[in-house]
Amino acid sequence: NTGALLTGATLYGGRIKGIRRGALAPVMPCANGQVMLCDAGANTECTAEMLLQFAFLASLYAEKINGVVRPRVGLVNNGTEDTKGDPLRKEAYALLKKAGDEGRLNFVGNVEGSMVPLGACDVAVCDGFTGNVQLKTIEGVAKFMSKEIKGVFMASVGTKLGYLLCKKGMDDFREVFNQDKIGGAPFLGIAKPVIKAHGSSHAKGIKNAIRQAKLCVANDLCGTMEKALAEVAAQKEEADA
Repeated sequence: NTGALLTGATLYGGRIKGIRRGALAPVMPCANGQVMLCDAGANTECTAEMLLQFAFLASLYAEKINGVVRPRVGLVNNGTEDTKGDPLRKEAYALLKKAGDEGRLNFVGNVEGSMVPLGACDVAVCDGFTGNVQLKTIEGVAKFMSKEIKGVFMASVGTKLGYLLCKKGMDDFREVFNQDKIGGAPFLGIAKPVIKAHGSSHAKGIKNAIRQAKLCVANDLCGTMEKALAEVAAQKEEADA
C-alpha cells in the first residue's frame, strides 16, 4: 500500500531537511526514452511549494540515477499557456518559472497530459491525484492497445503468419512496458533510499528495485539532495533579502 509505505518510510527514515512531504516518482516509457512522474499518488492535495520541491527532487534523481543531462521539467496542466490551470497550477507555474529563469531548474513550461508520453519533458510535475490518474490512464491505454493488436494478428491464418514475421518487433514493443525492467518507483524526499516495487513484481523486478537502491547509496543521492536543497534555500533567502 502506497500510503502505508510512505508513512513507514517517513517514520523510520525521516524526511530530508526542508522537505514537507515525500513523493512517489515512477519512471514511464515515452517517445524519447523515459519520463519521471512526480508525484504519482503519495499526496493527493499539494501546495505550490510542494510541487516546486517535487521538481527539484525528481530533477536530481533523473540526473544522478537515470543519467539525464539537464532534465527538462514540465508542469502537468490542462494547457500549455502560462495562464492555464487552477490557482494551484498558476502559483506553481510562477515558482517553477522563477527557478528556471534563475538557472536552478530546466523548466520547459506547462505540458498537457497527452504530451507526457510523447516526450515533452523528462520530469512531469503534478499533485498526487493528477499523477495517479495520468499513470493509471497510460497503463490502461497500453493494455488496451496490446489486446487490440493481438486481436488483429489472431484474426486469420494470414495475419498469424504475418505475426511470425514481426514477432521480434512485437516482443521488443512489449518489453518497453515491462515494469520489471525498472524495478520500482523511488519515494523522493525521504532521508534514506526507499523504492516501492509493483505489487505484481517478479524476481527480475525485485532485483532491479534493489539495484536502484544500491545506486542511490553509491551516489549518496539523499545527501546530494539535502545539500542541493539547502543551496536552493540559501539562494532564495538572498534573492528575497
